[in-house]
Amino acid sequence: MEQTQIPGAGRTRTHTWSDPLASAAAVPTRSGLDFLRAMGEGGIALPPVMSTLAIEPVEVEEGRIVFALQPAEFHYNPIGTVHGGVLATLLDSATGCAVHSTLPAGTGYTSLDLSTRFLRPATVASGRLTCTGTVVSRGTRTAMAEARITDPRDRLLAHATSTCLLFPLTG
Repeated sequence: MEQTQIPGAGRTRTHTWSDPLASAAAVPTRSGLDFLRAMGEGGIALPPVMSTLAIEPVEVEEGRIVFALQPAEFHYNPIGTVHGGVLATLLDSATGCAVHSTLPAGTGYTSLDLSTRFLRPATVASGRLTCTGTVVSRGTRTAMAEARITDPRDRLLAHATSTCLLFPLTG
């Protein structure tokens, strides 16, 4: 990702992404954990939302995932803090992917809800944020997960819970 200052103009940012349907085609053939590991290792392209927001995969294990986000100006809202929608996207990604990490091949999921609490603002000065998603409960039709965003001093910035609907993928 590149961010530059152009004299007399605004800032610019350039980013690229891969065809999301090519990555999605691999979902039915792999367990969620295998799929997410391959994504983290670069064998499967990251979804476009991750490059757009500069969300980085850090680690994944069954029932748990960690993402990172370095706050930047392009994340800002009009009052000079990271927009709540950016943090909500990070939380939703972590809860959903934590659930995905527990699913067998041929099973998909979608978020039914996302309950979010913002506890302190994030800015460029906050440093690299860490978002950890963990499965709280998983049944055959639904799963519940939570996610926490912390700063480098381990202060909690935001928390969310989400319920996901589980369903068989059809070709």
